[in-house]
Amino acid sequence: MNLAQVNIAEMIAPVNDPVMADFVNNLDRINALAESSKGFVWRLKGEEGNATAIRVFEYDFLIINMSVWENMDTLFDFTYNTSHVEILKRKKEWFHNMKQMHMAFWYVEKGHIPSPKEAKMRLEYIRKHGETPYAFTFKSKFTLDDLKAYKIQL
Repeated sequence: MNLAQVNIAEMIAPVNDPVMADFVNNLDRINALAESSKGFVWRLKGEEGNATAIRVFEYDFLIINMSVWENMDTLFDFTYNTSHVEILKRKKEWFHNMKQMHMAFWYVEKGHIPSPKEAKMRLEYIRKHGETPYAFTFKSKFTLDDLKAYKIQL
């Protein structure tokens, strides 16, 4: 099994606005870093090489990031132990603080590429039920055994 992740962010301005320029100018570098990181499997991207133009939500200022990793440790290492953390620390320059949960992790079979629709379902689930083995974050390090024992709430 691999670990899928989704995170969304609400931009403070359109992606082509000068306010967003430094974020946009770092996308290729950070995406290349992800793709070359240990444990990276896949990431969502459009024709431009990133996911900023992919509309998953009805609100144009919400952007999505999705990826698949071999496990939680490799995702954690990329997120917090590479230069990605520099961009993460600057998120308030480009994005609003989201009141609802904006990220979710879940286990996927090796070779499975999750869809944005699947990611939306996991976000909705974590918002409704909190962190469970079905949808969780770094705070709750649920295992595959936890998932097998979990009864999904509808």
